Parts: sequence; C-alpha cells; structure tokens
Amino acid sequence: MKRVRHVALLLCLCPLPAMATPAGVSVSDDTGARVSLPQPARRIISLAPHATEMLYAIGAGGRLVGATNYSDWPDAARRLPRVGGYSGVSVEKVMALKPDLVVGWASGNAPRELARIRALGIPVYLTEPDSLDTVPASMEKLGILSGFSDGGRRQAAAFRTRIAALRERHAGLTPLPVFIQINVSPLMTVNGRQFISALVALCGGRNVFAALAPRVPQVGVEAVMAARPAVMLVPGDVDRLAAWKRWTTIPAVANGQLYGLPEDLVSRPGPRLADGASAVCRVLDSARSRS
Repeated sequence: MKRVRHVALLLCLCPLPAMATPAGVSVSDDTGARVSLPQPARRIISLAPHATEMLYAIGAGGRLVGATNYSDWPDAARRLPRVGGYSGVSVEKVMALKPDLVVGWASGNAPRELARIRALGIPVYLTEPDSLDTVPASMEKLGILSGFSDGGRRQAAAFRTRIAALRERHAGLTPLPVFIQINVSPLMTVNGRQFISALVALCGGRNVFAALAPRVPQVGVEAVMAARPAVMLVPGDVDRLAAWKRWTTIPAVANGQLYGLPEDLVSRPGPRLADGASAVCRVLDSARSRS
C-alpha cells in the first residue's frame, strides 16, 4: 500500500565530508560510499520520490530526465519519463535515458537493480535519511553532484533553521507516549530509528515502540493496549484509526486523541519534511493542551 511504501526502512552510516577533486566532484552518500563524477551531472534519474523533491528544491529539477512512480511533487515531476516504481526499476529504461547519475534509495530500491546499474558504469548516489540531520546533508551533497551547490546549501540551511526552532520550542517538555500506525492489516508501526519517529521526538512525544529492533515492526492490539499511548497518529486520514475506538482502555482512545497527518509531508524524507514536522508539532501541542 502507498502509505506503507512511503515509510521506508531507513539506515544511515556517518558520511565522509563532501569535497571537490581536480577531476570533478566527489561526495560520500548516505551509506558511506564514495560517488565521484568527472563533472557535475547533467542527466539525472531519481529512483525515489523524496530524492526527486530534493533535486527540484535545490534547483536541479531541469537536470532530471527520469523518475519512478509517485514522484509527483512539484507538478513538473509528474511529466518526467517513468523508469519503474516500488515493485521494481527497469534497468533498460534507465539506460535508454543515458543518465550520468542515478539517485537511489538504499532501503527502497532492490539491491540487485542498483548493482546492475552500477555494473553498467553509471554512478549511483544512495539516499538513506533516517534522521532530521541527514535530510539537509543529502540536499547539500546532491547540490555538489548536480552543480547546484548554492541551492543545496540554501535549502539545507532553511531546513535546519525550521527544525531548530521547533526543537527549541519543545525542549524540556514531558514526553507524551505516542503510537504511530502505518498499516492496519497487518498492524505495523515504526521504531525509533525511523524519521517519522524523529518528528514525534522533536515535538515532545515518545514513540512507545521506539525500542523494537525492526524498523517497521508488526505489533498486536495487546501490545498497543499495554503501551497505553496518550496519542495515536497515522499518516493520512484519521479514519484509518477508526478500528481503535472500541478499545476504550487505551488513554488516546478514551480521550479522543486520534489524529491523521498529511501523508506525503511525514512519509517523504525530503525538503517538505520540515512542513511535516510542523504538522506533527501542531497535533501534539493540541493533544498536550487537552490532556
């Protein structure tokens, strides 16, 4: 389902600093792999909606020659040739577009497809933003690789400023226990290493399943009841939480603290994630005022 697919399992290894080389440009991607180009990329394919949004935000949208399904923001992205979707990427379509850089998603694209693209001699930069720090860092590095360094720095600075303001505003609050539902059947949530959990923490919440090992764990109704969340959140329409209304022993249900969130804003770790953070903070501020 789209809402599950959007919530990727995100893992980031500490990147090496970006640098210019005599032969061109070079950065380390979010997995720590070095990506070097003889010159800034002029034909880029994005294999993830959040990467597409990053490239448009920094000013490099004109360099995009292809993208995967669900790359629908901004409007210009809807007109890009498609090379696949969450079910898989067509390496043949990628090759036909003659890219000099592919921007992939380490946990969202099939490793075998990424390996095939690399084997054909196409540089691949992998995004894997699992925190609020890796999003602006990725924008800066994509700016270097695309020749839009200034745009990357500007967007990264704006993102960091907005996040810092929210962090300062919510510092020192007693954390509200929060359940984040990302799928109904099976019932699934996220652990503390996922960026939507980072949004909850930023806004004075505590993900009740943060300590679970899987990034997108399956849980049971009994486990949610035992966790006693004060707030229940879901990306998308709040009706997705309707089935919980019969479980009135859960504080969030008893007090009417069930909320839907703007799905793309909290499910895509790109530049609009700052808007998603603001949305989460508004919801938790409202919940706190009613508790």
